[in-house]
Amino acid sequence: MWEKDNNIHEVKEIRTRTSVFFGVGAIKKIDDIARDLKSKGIDKVIVMSGRNAYKATGAWDYVEKALQANGIGYVNFDQVTPNPTTHHVNDATKLAREFGAKAVIAIGGGSPTDAGKSVAILLEYPDKTANDIYEFTFTPEKAAPIVSINLTHGTGTETNRFAVVTVPEKNFKPAIAYDCIYPMYAIDDPQLMTKLSPKQTRYVSIDAVNHVVEAATSTVLSPYSVTLAREVIADVAKYLPKAIENPEDLEARYYLAYAAMMGGVCFDNGLLHYTHALEHPLSAVKPELAHGLGLAMLLPAVIKTIYKDRPHILADILSPIVPGLKGEASESEKAAKGVQEWLASVGVCEKLLDEGFAESDVEKLVDLVYTTPSLSGLLDIAPSGNGRDVVEAIYRDSLRPM
Repeated sequence: MWEKDNNIHEVKEIRTRTSVFFGVGAIKKIDDIARDLKSKGIDKVIVMSGRNAYKATGAWDYVEKALQANGIGYVNFDQVTPNPTTHHVNDATKLAREFGAKAVIAIGGGSPTDAGKSVAILLEYPDKTANDIYEFTFTPEKAAPIVSINLTHGTGTETNRFAVVTVPEKNFKPAIAYDCIYPMYAIDDPQLMTKLSPKQTRYVSIDAVNHVVEAATSTVLSPYSVTLAREVIADVAKYLPKAIENPEDLEARYYLAYAAMMGGVCFDNGLLHYTHALEHPLSAVKPELAHGLGLAMLLPAVIKTIYKDRPHILADILSPIVPGLKGEASESEKAAKGVQEWLASVGVCEKLLDEGFAESDVEKLVDLVYTTPSLSGLLDIAPSGNGRDVVEAIYRDSLRPM
């Protein structure tokens, strides 16, 4: 109810480790950001984006004007794809180094920002490559300044220290987490998100739900991560159907963006475990697979696995989408099926078999969970243990509906 007293057209400044300009019209704050960059001696930047969205949303019109007005030169690397690879990062870094870029501006969803964070590290380490970052041959302690202009309401990467990039030659999709890659500034403007496709709208918000389910149930959870998790799921439950029904609904986009931003802060604190550890091999093997869809296919089985270990927390935070849970360990099947029914209610019914995975792929996927750098660390903080049998059971339970 409180939402009715909140003016979504009034741009707020939200301070996490990143200063986030949040609200309808927040893109105009790029003028202030560009002015601040110039005052810090930054006169050249690389802009990281995909091929189309940065222009189609209108974001680029504001960014280009602000850069030109403040005498900041730029080059644009517009080849970032979903599930970006080390090749994208290395190519962009070469462009940035040759141009003399001193900062990174990312425009898009999580992929341009994650790739941009990686470029920002490499600008400070001229002898390193993306493979060094994502195969963990060194630990970066510094990065060039990063500005994230967010065009989706899902990843939360604009407010945290995480980035994910695929090493395609090895089917590795590791995650990094370093304090040096918190963006200096971020912009979350709901009016830039109204052109998301119906599938993207669903998948990115499902990503936000997964972030908080994991962060609220890991072995390093805190009251903060649990509180944020309940709010995120409540907002997604309320506003995702509205955004699906009317993609131009700015109020719905506003609160979905707010949920995603909170989700980013939530897992910056409580971290992640099974769903992300098991999804990364899926989209590493099949780069065309949307990350949020991969998570959606796994989530019911993860809930079934972890409910006995976190029944009270899950009953509480899932109540907006699975009402009536009592926090009893015996409810694991009910909770899992309830989540599956909620996913179906927002139009996501696919399972692994539907996306081309088979029983015969399970062993390879399990192997990738244990051999991909960083993913074993997620399993180590999972509430039901890091055993191979647990991981295999989640994959098998995700092949088809429960």
